[in-house]
This record gives sequence, C-alpha cells and structure tokens, in this order.
Amino acid sequence: MKARKRPAIISCAVTGSLHTPSMSPHLPLTPDEIAAEAIAAAEAGAAILHLHARDPRDGRPTSSPDVFMEFLPRIKQATSAVVNITTGGAPGMTLDLRLAAAEKASPEMTSLNMGTINMGLFPAATKMDQWRYEWEKPFLEATRDGTFKNTFADIAEIVERLGKGQGCRFEFECYDLGHLYNLAWLIDQRIYEPPLFIQFCLGILGGVGGEVDHLLHMVRTAQRLFGDDVEFSVLAAGRHQMPLATHNALLGGNVRVGLEDSLYLARGTLARSNAEQVTKIRQIMETLDIGIATPDEARSRLALKGADRTNF
Repeated sequence: MKARKRPAIISCAVTGSLHTPSMSPHLPLTPDEIAAEAIAAAEAGAAILHLHARDPRDGRPTSSPDVFMEFLPRIKQATSAVVNITTGGAPGMTLDLRLAAAEKASPEMTSLNMGTINMGLFPAATKMDQWRYEWEKPFLEATRDGTFKNTFADIAEIVERLGKGQGCRFEFECYDLGHLYNLAWLIDQRIYEPPLFIQFCLGILGGVGGEVDHLLHMVRTAQRLFGDDVEFSVLAAGRHQMPLATHNALLGGNVRVGLEDSLYLARGTLARSNAEQVTKIRQIMETLDIGIATPDEARSRLALKGADRTNF
C-alpha cells in the first residue's frame, strides 16, 4: 500500500436509525438536538455530516422531508461541512420513503448501500431492562426476521433518481466483500463514474465482522478493483469504532465516527456528544501526524457539486 498523500476526511454520523433512545440519554432526537450536534461535530473537525431524522415526539426513525428540513438549513447556515443524507433510512421503510428527503433537499452526497443483508439489531433488546418508549423493543426484535433490502434494481434506481436526477454523489456503504464486487459491476456498466467514496461497514450482525484482517482484505480488494486512488473510509460499529478508524487512517484511508455507529467514547463510558468522538479521532490522527481534510478539500476530492446547488 502506498504512503498517505492527502489529509484524512472525517465523517460524523450524528444519530442514525438503529440505536434507540433508551440506549443513551445523549442520542440526539429532535431537530434542535440534531442541528446542534451536527454543528458541533463540524466545528470539532468533521468535513462530512451523515444525517438521519427522528420523530421529535418519541425518537423513532422518520423519513419525513419536513423533519429533515427543520435542521438541514440550520446546519448549512452554521457550517461549511458537506451534508450527506441517508438513503438507507430504517428497517421497514420502502425505497420511496428512503429517498423522499434526499429528493427534496438535493444534497451534495447521499449514502448508497451496495447489497441486501441481514441486519441483526435484536441482541440489543436483551441488554435493556427499561424502555423510554413502547416502539423500541419491537423495532429491534423485528430485525430477527427481516432484511435490509438493496437489490441491483434498487441501486440502479437510486443512482438514476439522485445521481443523474439531482447531481448527488454517493458514499457507497459496503457491509461485506461481495458489495465491492457489486460496486465494480456498477462501474463496469458505466452506471456511475469515479471518483469513488467507499465506506467499509464492519461489526454489524449480518455483515463482515469488526476485525483488522477483514478491513485489510477489503482495502486490498477495493484497491485491486478500483485502483490505488480510491477514497475509502471505515464505519466500525460499537467498540470497534476507534481502533479500526485508527487502523484505516494508518492505511491511508478516511474515518467515520458518530453516535449512529457507537454510543461510547471508551470502554464503559458513554459519549456525551458526537463532537467528543470527532475530537478524539482527530487527536489520534494528529498524534500520528495525519492531516485533517477541510470540507472544501473533501468536495474537491469527491467531485461534489457544491453547497450552493442544494435545495436547503
């Protein structure tokens, strides 16, 4: 692998849709909380903000464009960070629901999951004794007998509607090795053109495990398929977050942190904010003499259309 030439891009996934309110009092739920957390993460060094929305009444995931539009303009006004809206949504959402907010907001970037997987959240239900809201336990238990659907038809439709239709670029989320080959097929068919921003997703039950050997194999496979100049990042769930982010940065890659991926700052210590996690990984990288990319550097490297061409 070649030596690092460019600063690392820090992404921050602010709230997600998989953790539930009972798991941490610090998980942002309302538009005010999501906006404040996103702005603080950008100030701490995140160049990209990966965003989901939640129903402010009880914290359940929502795809409502109206809820997204309560916080997107505020984030844009307060920061220069790249806004990256989910197209994964939450378990049980249809493709139209998953794309609704992105089609209204037309962000610079969205996520794009590269294959259907089992996404097992149900083990988390056994760890909780008390629940803040009635929807939480059934939501987690339902993943025992469900899939996160992302067929080739779904992928092509997302590229058509958001890529060609809105000028969005994608964070390609790869939960397993086969997802890299799905992406290679997409490129071979000229459905999408590089540069590529690949997010290796490790440690989710149903996908590849959170181990360094798996990360190395995925990095080498991506470089073999797409060339040494591919932009790659890592989303490592739970306790794997900081160790694998550090490994990935040392390999010349980029990093993702945030309360979507892990609720903790260290073993047994809940993160009080997304900014705490951004600050921690930034300090680690600075200690290792790894530079931190600005939002405009990220825009240039990922060929984004610019914040002035969004609809919020």
